[in-house]
Amino acid sequence: MGSYRSRVIQLYKNLLYLGRDYPKGYDYFRARLKAAFMKNKEVTEPAQLEVLLARGQYIIKELEALYMLKKYRTLKKRYYSEQ
Repeated sequence: MGSYRSRVIQLYKNLLYLGRDYPKGYDYFRARLKAAFMKNKEVTEPAQLEVLLARGQYIIKELEALYMLKKYRTLKKRYYSEQ
C-alpha cells in the first residue's frame, strides 16, 4: 500500500506543476485537482488504484499536448501573417 501512496503523491505533485500554465488559471486548476483526488481518497483496491493512476498519467499527457499546441499557435501567429 505504501508504494501506491508515493505514486499518488507524485502524480498529484506532477499535476500541480503542470497546472501552473493552465488557461483558466492555477487556482481553478488546483481546486479541481484537489476535488478529484478527494473524491477518490477512499479507494483501496489495487486494481482500481491502477486504473486511477493510469487516468492521471493520461491527463498529464493531455495537458502537455495542450501546452504544446498553445506554444505552436503562438509561434505561428508571430511568424506568419493572417491571410
